Amino acid sequence: MLLKANIDWNQMLQKYMDVAISLAGKLIVGLLIIFVGFKLIQILVKIVKTALEKADIDYGVISFSCSFLKIALRCVVIFMAVSNVGVGVSSIVALLGSAGVAVGLALQGTLSNVAGGVLLLILKPFQVGDYIVLTGTECEGQVAAMDIFYTKLKTVDNRVIVIPNGTLSNSNLINNTKQDKRLIDISVGISYDADIREAKRILKEIAAKETRILDEEGVNIFVSSLADSAVMMGIRCWVPTEDYITTKWQLNEEIKLKFDEEGIEIPYQKLDVCIKNEKTTI
Repeated sequence: MLLKANIDWNQMLQKYMDVAISLAGKLIVGLLIIFVGFKLIQILVKIVKTALEKADIDYGVISFSCSFLKIALRCVVIFMAVSNVGVGVSSIVALLGSAGVAVGLALQGTLSNVAGGVLLLILKPFQVGDYIVLTGTECEGQVAAMDIFYTKLKTVDNRVIVIPNGTLSNSNLINNTKQDKRLIDISVGISYDADIREAKRILKEIAAKETRILDEEGVNIFVSSLADSAVMMGIRCWVPTEDYITTKWQLNEEIKLKFDEEGIEIPYQKLDVCIKNEKTTI
């Protein structure tokens, strides 16, 4: 026998409407919590950054700390918003616990970047403002910022390279601006018919006129090797790090101009270059 139940559709509809309105209200409040919370976090991070800068703390530490603080506080705000919607704290904890292995595997690379960032801050192989080169790659530039996950390099042609901190902490780095002075090492080939003593005199005059060369370190001018079609003359001198590349360019130009004026031939070599320098970099 079929039992017919009298269903009060109006009452049921009103019940679901009340639930929907309550849920919508909680969602709106949750979104407001996120919106206001993120704005307050932005203000707080700026205040902390200003305070750290006034304390004369390394900018890399400031950048990393502010990035970490921003992400941590945003997680707290999102947690508060979700709790306001009605999701219990115990349910969230249980969900995170049950998904811990999956989350750990998914975030393995991210966590290694965080750990790499901490190592970079502790060991300090470079600081914001240094010019670094990752050996074996095309990545080089001035360190612009260090975040919790990535480090940003600014190239000489105004591009930005973003490198994971985990990669940086496990790579061979060359810091071109760590020291306050650098050695310029130039080797230029002259003809076997040229007078070596005259070539050395010209190189000494060029070095003497260059005011950016550090006199206390001295200048070395010598015959570096006897190549197949040229006598390789070497000049080594020390300059302040910030003047390295401009001084090197200027010396190369003066050597070519003066040798041409004095009639000292720089022979053309098909397989070798006549002026041998290390890779031009800052």
